[in-house]
Amino acid sequence: MKLVLDVRKSVEANAAVYFEKAKKARKKLEGAKAALERMQQKLQQLVLEREEAGKRIAATAEDKGKMAARAFQKAWYEKFRWFVSSEGFLCIGGRDATTNEIIIKKHAEKDDIVFHTELAGSPFFVVKLGSNASASVINASIEEAAIATASYSRAWKAGLQSVDVYWVRPEQVTKEAKAGEYLVKGAFMIYGKKNYVPARIGLAIGVTSDGRIMGGPASAISKNCAKQVKILQGGNKPSDAAKKIIKILGLSSSYLDEIIRAMPAGECKVVA
Repeated sequence: MKLVLDVRKSVEANAAVYFEKAKKARKKLEGAKAALERMQQKLQQLVLEREEAGKRIAATAEDKGKMAARAFQKAWYEKFRWFVSSEGFLCIGGRDATTNEIIIKKHAEKDDIVFHTELAGSPFFVVKLGSNASASVINASIEEAAIATASYSRAWKAGLQSVDVYWVRPEQVTKEAKAGEYLVKGAFMIYGKKNYVPARIGLAIGVTSDGRIMGGPASAISKNCAKQVKILQGGNKPSDAAKKIIKILGLSSSYLDEIIRAMPAGECKVVA
């Protein structure tokens, strides 16, 4: 290393010059080290963000893959409101006049039981018993079907807390109106004894092990879904509530329409 000395200055003065240069060099070196550390931290943050973005993309792709597979394998009952009772029976309900008509005419078989309310515009629900059980031994399924019938009726939007629901046999439900009367689409006459069940209003939404969105009474959803969210009356529009449900259940936005389809008509309050 060469040192250039000014012969006009003393040894002390020349030393002072190099001392100042050394101080400036140390400051530059410290600044360079600090800048390098900042760049390394930013690089680490970018790497983490990229990994998280990759995970989100992979999760979304997986959800979309499941949705695509489900679209191909969609079950016949998913066009209706549906859930599986805590006792293992399929329960299907109408979404509107057309699906009410289809359920009663095509899917209510002689061993099943049919649920309805006295409220105008109420859905019909059918518990698909087949020949596996009788109505006298399926108390939980009857209670759950009654809750679903009440909660998906206009009682939800009207703010009612409970509704009397009744169940009958399929042969008691007919399109044969009384003389001088006319039945609109989705409406039926009920003849014979009605078995009334008081039903509270309230639902839950969950995801089944095969990725289906199920909406129904909390007891049925908790039995059949690993993750579920309870919903009560009031609070948010269905679309806003559905976004909250997606977040709580850890789903992608591709499930939004299915969540909304599983919800009742009217504002909802999400309870995690």
